[in-house]
Amino acid sequence: MKQPKQMPNHLSHSSRKFIVLKLLFLVGLVALLIVCGAGAYWATGFVGLTQSEFIRAVVSSFLSFVLFILIASVISRFVRPRHLELFQLLIDALRRIAKGDFNVNLDFKVEREWGQLVAGINHMAEQLQEMENMRQEFISNVSHEIQSPLTSIRGFARALQNDSLSAEDRQHYLEIIETESNRLSKISDNLLKLTSLEGKHHPFERKRYRLDQQLQQIILACEPQWLDKEIEMELDLEKVHIVADEDMMSQVWNNLLANSIKFTEPGGQIRVALHEQQGAVQVRISDTGIGIAKENLERIFERFFKEDKSRNRTTGGSGLGLSIVKKIVEMHEATISVKSEPGKGTTFTVAWPSEQADAQPDGQPGAEEQHRKRKRP
Repeated sequence: MKQPKQMPNHLSHSSRKFIVLKLLFLVGLVALLIVCGAGAYWATGFVGLTQSEFIRAVVSSFLSFVLFILIASVISRFVRPRHLELFQLLIDALRRIAKGDFNVNLDFKVEREWGQLVAGINHMAEQLQEMENMRQEFISNVSHEIQSPLTSIRGFARALQNDSLSAEDRQHYLEIIETESNRLSKISDNLLKLTSLEGKHHPFERKRYRLDQQLQQIILACEPQWLDKEIEMELDLEKVHIVADEDMMSQVWNNLLANSIKFTEPGGQIRVALHEQQGAVQVRISDTGIGIAKENLERIFERFFKEDKSRNRTTGGSGLGLSIVKKIVEMHEATISVKSEPGKGTTFTVAWPSEQADAQPDGQPGAEEQHRKRKRP
């Protein structure tokens, strides 16, 4: 026979304690009323109000009420200050939070009803503190990223004031200033883009389109970059339709492919695969690049995170691209994951579950498969 589920010990003990306190309060209240009534009746007899029972009853009732009020007032003078102290502590904590001081931790024992309120205030302060830490870190990262190109621009602009510079050096400095200016512009654009994506009013237009064709077009647009590094580009694309915002997904593929090309050594290989199975769509972009350290895999989607800061500065990365990618993927109710090992390459996988994808528009279980290899002649 199945045993009934028992309540946790701490909950049952708290409930019993609460019931006992309520019963004691009621018993005390009744006892106080009896004492006040008996005292009033004795007082009326003591002063000689015994000629008329009606008058004695009226006077006794009045005196009993007065005695009850007086005794209750005396008792409240010893009980009420604790509640006033609790109220004052809560008000002080809320005032500190309102002023931006989130280091609030109300650590004192109270009744069960107040305990939930105290726990709620502590939790609110903790969450606000985490948000404040994230805000400060974000401002620090933005300041750092902007300061670096500004320092370069200022330094080389000052160097250009030297009349003895050769034409070759002058041209080199101007190219550096242009590169750093473009980097600043890219940081600004990415920040605005990320802020817009996190807002509630970002334009989001889903439509049904061929994902394999989109990937082919983006790979062809990047052809000069991967041919220049003699990278072998391998495609394995099934004919797949999805319902998504085509422009936003283009940003995802452009960013992932750009990273693969950037961090793959000359003569390496990049493989882009698109498959559909039982209604679920999966895109994999794999490379034979330098890879990512295991301890950094969980952080690569954080804003401004760079695994190798010196390497990313030379390549012009801002650390915002993968944050934008993750946000767009989540907006499409898809998932993105990464597997990597230093020196052995990286694989990014973007997947739509079967309930989100529209992968079989023709009602056929297997669409045509394309398998191509491109090499620099």
